[in-house]
Amino acid sequence: MERHILIVDDDDKIAKLIEIYLLNEGYVVFKAENGFKALEIMQNEVIHLVVLDIMMPGMDGITVCLKIRETNMTPILMLSAKDGDMDKITGLMTGADDYMVKPFNPLELVARVKSLLRRAFYSAQPALTARDHLIELGSLQIDKETHSVRVDDRPVKLTPIEFSILFLLASQPGRVFSSEDIFELIWKDKYFENNNSVTVHISRLRDKLEKEMRGEKLIRTVWGVGYKIEI
Repeated sequence: MERHILIVDDDDKIAKLIEIYLLNEGYVVFKAENGFKALEIMQNEVIHLVVLDIMMPGMDGITVCLKIRETNMTPILMLSAKDGDMDKITGLMTGADDYMVKPFNPLELVARVKSLLRRAFYSAQPALTARDHLIELGSLQIDKETHSVRVDDRPVKLTPIEFSILFLLASQPGRVFSSEDIFELIWKDKYFENNNSVTVHISRLRDKLEKEMRGEKLIRTVWGVGYKIEI
């Protein structure tokens, strides 16, 4: 199946560089030079992943990300010239699935695109698979086949990474997964020190679940060790 990728960047040289590498991998590429054009393309085309620059005139990438998340969970890889931790956290908190700092290695960008698409459409399943594609924990229902989550039959909108983390924890209730475990199983990459990605995604996932579960705390922190789901 063809995968359609939208590049959103006002720097034409960077957009063309990314386009060349993605076309070489067989992806169908759409380009937008600003946030308004990006949202228009999202409305009219089937887009499987967005490569989104943060610093753009008119409508910045953070705003574009928030608007995309209002209607769909398409994986988003953010690009930024800023490398501070708070900038990364802000990007992830607004709904991005991954974050890269400019200048970047185009081959690494392609690898991250492939990883995000793999997670979005196939989900992780090593020794972590549940006995069934459906996991039910009280009022919570996680369906791996449809990549959906419901609480008392109400849908919960999760990003692909949030879904993968939830499915991982829920497939082995009671087991504690460290941040390193979660990162390497979900991101399929080597964990590095001071990486906040897991913490940020767990925080967002908790907020969404607790809102729908009327404050019930499903994901527990085992201080100094990691995270688990307790039933």
